[in-house]
Amino acid sequence: MIRAFALLVAAATLLTGAGHAQAEGFDIRDIMGGGPSFGAGGSSPIRRQTVSFSGNYAPGTIYIDTAERRLYLVLPNGQALRYGIGVGRDGFRWSGTHRISAKKEWPSWTPPSQMLRRRPDLPRHMAGGVDNPLGARAMYLGSTLYRIHGSNEPETIGQAVSSGCFRMTNDDVADLYSRVSVGTPVVVKN
Repeated sequence: MIRAFALLVAAATLLTGAGHAQAEGFDIRDIMGGGPSFGAGGSSPIRRQTVSFSGNYAPGTIYIDTAERRLYLVLPNGQALRYGIGVGRDGFRWSGTHRISAKKEWPSWTPPSQMLRRRPDLPRHMAGGVDNPLGARAMYLGSTLYRIHGSNEPETIGQAVSSGCFRMTNDDVADLYSRVSVGTPVVVKN
């Protein structure tokens, strides 16, 4: 409702002859959740927080619980930083242990051949940026096709909608990205 109202006001402003400088600075994606004001944006429907953590993992380990739809960055003293995530939909969830093999800011995206067979309408390649489905940051998991990555769709956090990757808001993925390095262990429990 708020988005519809904002869209209506913006359209009325443009149609009633707003100043040229105002019209040039308007981007519909600012209202709809993207665009130049997007930055690392999008608040998560699941708040990031420090919690007690009883798992037997070394500090710095990423632990992902797909059933809970949460990612934990293990901290010292029995604590972890907990993030909300989007996970693979039915038939696309997996488990295992890998390491972060690469990190990229505003990564480009080339859908794998398996995804293109299911969705031939997808682009063959997409440059990094606010419209890219990998969002602001990506951390690649070993030699798999899977990543922990941002999303320009914060409403999908807490949902099972991906093809096996782990989605975070751009704010949360940028925060995690700054805290981990290549070689960080990632444990995925399904």
